[in-house]
Amino acid sequence: MTRSILSGGFKLGLFAANCSSGLAVTKIPERWSGSWEDCVRLAHLADETGIDFMLPIARWIGYGGDTNFHGSVLDPLTWASGLLTETERLTVFATIHTAYNHPIVAAKQFATIDQLSHGRAGINIVAGWNKPEYDTFGIGLPQDHDSRYELAQEWWDVIKKIWATEEIFDHNGRFYQLEHVEALPKPHAGVLPVFNAGSSTQGRDFAARNSDFALTNVMGPEDGAEVVAKVTGAARRTYGRDVGVFTLSHVVCRPTRAEAQEFLRYYADENADWDAVDNLMELQGLHAKSFTPEMLATYRPRFAAGHGSVPLIGTPDEVADEIERYCKAGFSGLTLSFVDYIGELEYFAAEVLPRLEAKGIRAVR
Repeated sequence: MTRSILSGGFKLGLFAANCSSGLAVTKIPERWSGSWEDCVRLAHLADETGIDFMLPIARWIGYGGDTNFHGSVLDPLTWASGLLTETERLTVFATIHTAYNHPIVAAKQFATIDQLSHGRAGINIVAGWNKPEYDTFGIGLPQDHDSRYELAQEWWDVIKKIWATEEIFDHNGRFYQLEHVEALPKPHAGVLPVFNAGSSTQGRDFAARNSDFALTNVMGPEDGAEVVAKVTGAARRTYGRDVGVFTLSHVVCRPTRAEAQEFLRYYADENADWDAVDNLMELQGLHAKSFTPEMLATYRPRFAAGHGSVPLIGTPDEVADEIERYCKAGFSGLTLSFVDYIGELEYFAAEVLPRLEAKGIRAVR
């Protein structure tokens, strides 16, 4: 049965499962494959256990190191299309970079996958930051951070107009000059739920103006509460909108804390792909504003463990308690990543989800 991702309640979704290694920058042989077959198995499990959504990463080149971290990444829109046909209630987002995808094409693609899923598709808008990928496409990365979001805003305005307009129209803007745009087909419900990931001032403003959900990096629930207040307050004051705020997490949940810490040490310290970690962190510092300089100075272990996301490490009780802290801080949900998405999600669903239900954070299934 389809359930709207826009309905109330604390949401949990799986992030980066379309990528080799997921978010774990590790060399261990049992790291996540990111293969289509494993993604289908994971989507079935997520559908059955009550996970709310899956959210992919869009990537075209890897980060080097021994594993060439994220060197193999399934195309998000094709991936989402396939998984939507394999599931019944799960929302599946597709991540799209505004710099590399024309809005007329994107509007038709997203309307199509939303129709085939009867309203379970979502869109994750990325304004772009990774200069080597811009070079791959033969496009110069605008050094002015504002102009990336100005392009993204016009890109999204064109798509919304396509979905809202019945007649043929022209568009004459700064980035797009379009003639006789035919605005069919439409999404199942006229529009799709929108994620936007950004931690810079411009990124958070874009999310406040356009998104249903803002995905942002934080250090923990304490500073996260301030971020939530800023994003939701700005959205209401400036744009008259309600926006849910999410942050990213990596999960290591085991029967004992010692087991969880040992596995974390095994994959994210003893067997981390440190060259890939350093390449990733350097690019984040040079061209992205998702992490503050203070974060980058102290986050090297967290990048190895989960791409800089917040840690949920420990027993089922400890992980459930930590999730509760994010809920009380005002977050609308978390994205989850695992080293072994399937095996670890099975344990998480069996042990952590019932505890969240008992706390009243998640509805009893």
